[in-house]
Amino acid sequence: MFDHAYGSYMKYAYPADELMPLSCRGRVRGLEPNRGDIDDSLGKFSLTLIDTLDTLVVLNKLDDFEDAVRKTVREVRLDNDVVVSVFETNIRVLGGLLGAHVMADHLRQRGERMQWYEDELLHMAKELGHRLLPAFNTTSGLPYPRVNLRYGVLNPLSRTGTESDTCTACAGTMILEFAALSRLSGEAVFEEHARKALDVLWEKRQRGSDLVGTVINIHNGDWVRRDSGVGAGIDSYYEYLMKAYILLGDNVYLERFNIHYSAIMKYISQPPLLLNVHMHNPTVSVRSWMDSLLAFFPGLQVLRGDLKPAIETHEMLYQVTKQHKFLPEAFTTEFRVHWGQHPLRPEFAESTYYLYKATGDPYYLRVGQSIVEKLNAYARVPCGFAAVQDVRTGTHEDRMDSFFLAEMFKYLYLLFSEKSQLPFDIDDYIFTTEAHLLPVSLSTTQPPCQGNNTVRTDLFTYSCPSTQTLFPNNPSFAKTIRDSYKYLTGVGRAFHPLPVSNTSEKINRVASLEHTESLVCIIVFNPISIIQLLQEHKGVYRVKLVAEVSQTPEEEEVVPHIVQLISPPFLGRTVLTAGPAKFGMDLTKQEHGVKGSIVKASPYTACGPIDNAAEVKGHIALALRGDCMFAGKARRLQEAGAIGVIFIDHREGSNSEETPLFQMVGDGDSTTDISLPLVFLFSREGAVLTAALEEHHNVDVLLLPKERQLGHGEQIYDSLLLTFVSLSSSCRGRGAGGRGSSRAHAGVCPGERRGAR
Repeated sequence: MFDHAYGSYMKYAYPADELMPLSCRGRVRGLEPNRGDIDDSLGKFSLTLIDTLDTLVVLNKLDDFEDAVRKTVREVRLDNDVVVSVFETNIRVLGGLLGAHVMADHLRQRGERMQWYEDELLHMAKELGHRLLPAFNTTSGLPYPRVNLRYGVLNPLSRTGTESDTCTACAGTMILEFAALSRLSGEAVFEEHARKALDVLWEKRQRGSDLVGTVINIHNGDWVRRDSGVGAGIDSYYEYLMKAYILLGDNVYLERFNIHYSAIMKYISQPPLLLNVHMHNPTVSVRSWMDSLLAFFPGLQVLRGDLKPAIETHEMLYQVTKQHKFLPEAFTTEFRVHWGQHPLRPEFAESTYYLYKATGDPYYLRVGQSIVEKLNAYARVPCGFAAVQDVRTGTHEDRMDSFFLAEMFKYLYLLFSEKSQLPFDIDDYIFTTEAHLLPVSLSTTQPPCQGNNTVRTDLFTYSCPSTQTLFPNNPSFAKTIRDSYKYLTGVGRAFHPLPVSNTSEKINRVASLEHTESLVCIIVFNPISIIQLLQEHKGVYRVKLVAEVSQTPEEEEVVPHIVQLISPPFLGRTVLTAGPAKFGMDLTKQEHGVKGSIVKASPYTACGPIDNAAEVKGHIALALRGDCMFAGKARRLQEAGAIGVIFIDHREGSNSEETPLFQMVGDGDSTTDISLPLVFLFSREGAVLTAALEEHHNVDVLLLPKERQLGHGEQIYDSLLLTFVSLSSSCRGRGAGGRGSSRAHAGVCPGERRGAR
């Protein structure tokens, strides 16, 4: 499988950053349609090659490794005039160079290979580190989210530096790579900057709950998004605190991790679920879905020595994969699809590897086997492996991210191999969040930093967990825990609902049972609450099966909306299917929908101050998905005076025919302040709209539920006449500079429209 993926990249894509496995060509930034923040990983530095280097060593492909190192040294340039994500470049490229240097140095010292190698990869890593350092030039010490590899930040040529926010993981996932670079190169500046960023995040934690938020202002340290979890936006911050202690031997990192971990287990962990809560009010869950990135957390819990919740959450994730083939990008607490994409993420395989190494339970080998089989059955294509655009339909996306080669194959190979088969001792290394290997011997190269000590906790938290000590002679330990969640999603066994009146009646009936050794089969509407209830009545009875009977449809019902082009020459004949939002104006309650002319927002993602607010005012704004949350975009455009927003998907090729509609959700905070109508177009429908705008300049659209779509002929004519009358009245009502009722009529005066002649 690795040969097929890596061989396809080298044959069809190199020296491009990524392989496009459906097109059988490389993805070069600027030559392909822009995908928004997804493209921030691409820096014209042969990303996939660098990210894959140490995987070649793990898989014993030492000839290929030596050849790839030569290619990297001779052909890869890092001084490109391109804006990249600081976070992604750090974990993928800097981490890739460092991991490959460590492997090259190890092989060189063995005296068999790489005798020509003179630390060229380390020199490249140091150059890249210096190119990333300008991002830390902020008043707080938190890094900018993006940097220009050639011009840095705030340079007139850099095209970046206007950002004010970054995610917690983006700022808190630098310490492993930067500290390793400092200790390997002798330049302390990298570790100092990464440590300062971690210090700021620690100081800004919510002192009552010891939780952190998802997005923070890099200038003043204020929290921008206050939802707290262990998934997207925060995930690797917690991971790097734990691993920084292992790699660097500094107790400060472990002390902070343990305090955070206690808060996570108190507020976020609701076995087997990991739910987002409000950092200031952590007893309140802020959303009813989980994202796939949290699948790394069971692996981190294994490192912590907390196996029981790791087994519980991992089993829940496995049940979701059995139901949907892969982990969807997001899924509800009822295990239904929330976002259907699966970009071949490796986090579930990562946790499977850790659990197998901790328990020795062959069950986890079978889990790994299922991952392998599903990748071959549903993701393998002639030119590599393609991401899944929607797990419900099985459609592919022309995308194979570098982390697929850097992480997925590494964890799967290590899962099925023996330590003796590796060309190095795996126990001497720790994985970065991108699965690059750094030697734990770095902890002895210099003393730990002083200061910022927290209260020392019990001795156990400073000990390496031993399954032999904690769970002696108990091979059924993991199975006993898993069995409680075996049929959590209802997959794997047919069941029939019992004729009972309601859930509370069932709970009372079960709670009144006397102690018995006989099998009790409970069918409930809410499996999680029943599991919690049973845990509160330990010893009363045992439960063999907990299944869910859902009275709701398999997928959440989404009311289709449309964007109907009503100005000449379209006159209502062009109708684009759109998805609604769970916040903002409810278009189902607007008798005639909302009409207006469209203007593209600047910046197109609407993730910063709106530069063309004067043009947006009184118009329906077009904004690209990505970089920040829908609610944040909507607020900025509403403040700029927009009367509606059409969001366009940044995922190339997505369309409403192949991808089910979904409802846009808020950012975890209250969205009652957003009163705009909001709709979402997939990429292909969005391209129709933007092409119309480029060709005709003035394009009027109607936003409304699909069931109220205007027909042709007289109905469209009457609608246009009504619109003209409304606009005319609105303009007359303004008088001497008065605003009149233009927003109420969702229009603008003809003389004020862009490009009007």
